[in-house]
Amino acid sequence: MPPKVDPNETKIIFVRATGGESTPSAVLAPKVGPLGLSPKKVGDDISAKTQDWKGLKVTCRLTIKNRVATVDVIPSASTLVVRALHEPLRDKKKEKNIKHNGNIPFEEILNIAREMRSRSQAREFVGTVKEILGTCLSVGCTVEGVSPKDALASIASGEWEVPDE
Repeated sequence: MPPKVDPNETKIIFVRATGGESTPSAVLAPKVGPLGLSPKKVGDDISAKTQDWKGLKVTCRLTIKNRVATVDVIPSASTLVVRALHEPLRDKKKEKNIKHNGNIPFEEILNIAREMRSRSQAREFVGTVKEILGTCLSVGCTVEGVSPKDALASIASGEWEVPDE
């Protein structure tokens, strides 16, 4: 038998969940069961915290201390870009291979880059903006009506100004 878990120890678990939906107990049980938590209750907590991200995949950080789980939502760059498109909710089971062909203003790209800055690998803010534009390219949307590749070229040539944040 494994040793007992210290109740004062803080454990951090990452779970990928669909926003607004309860994570299945079968997924959570192996992760939170040994810590003395109910997978159903943790799933309901995740569902409650991710209501703002309905229909989008988000990463949730479970911080467990004294057999109490607190949920923090950590959205990825692609999730933030798709959310910025303001698309209507879709049924994942019925609609597959969705094309996201909306348009995002450059100011919204800057806001997403500010939110992602702490998790970015870039040295400067311009690099983070370029990472987000690369995500826009892979999602399939446009920025200010132009392709993200053209937006990257505009930033490199100096046509589009990126602030130092």
